[in-house]
Amino acid sequence: MRKLPAKLASQLYGAAELIAERGLDGTKIEDIAEATGIPKATIYYHLDGKNAVLEFLLTDLLEMIAGAVGVAVSSAEDARTRLEAAVAAQLGVMLEHPFLCRALVGDLGRATRLPDLAVALRSAFYEPIEKLLADGVADGSLRQVADPGAVALSVFGAITVAGLSAAVEGPSADPSADAARFSAAVSELILDGLATPRPRGGHESDDRP
Repeated sequence: MRKLPAKLASQLYGAAELIAERGLDGTKIEDIAEATGIPKATIYYHLDGKNAVLEFLLTDLLEMIAGAVGVAVSSAEDARTRLEAAVAAQLGVMLEHPFLCRALVGDLGRATRLPDLAVALRSAFYEPIEKLLADGVADGSLRQVADPGAVALSVFGAITVAGLSAAVEGPSADPSADAARFSAAVSELILDGLATPRPRGGHESDDRP
């Protein structure tokens, strides 16, 4: 993929709503040209068809998430606070781009086959969260977990599904308020869980017959 000029990259976001509504299979390159104002020949010069348009949009979304999460996890706060900020950062980016998230939902199978997606996800989110988990053990704000990699993946999954679900409902009049609401709910679930504390031994009561 050629390096896209900034103006062209910005224009391509006009294709996200189109792909969200029609799906990639129902979208023609001519439709993308009309929606974005980019001549068909220019699109083909920089990108190898509509699959590459979706790949660019998703890669750009990941880069935005990586940047926002990177800022969130680099503060001087304790690890728990930084983890909450990372949750809010990812949801904030996703809800600012609801059509792109909806396009991702509609073509998730195609997206998961993108060759660099797994590598991009690891550097954008899994590795920073794994480091936060280790930092939290060190500063006492988070407990030790048996499998930090699986926990980081689960955290990403919880945030992603919340963000995609909100995006599928349609654009919001106040994305920042929605991001705050969902990030508070996801953070509460991740950090505090749902179960009430059990007495030692795992039994709800010692008054057994």
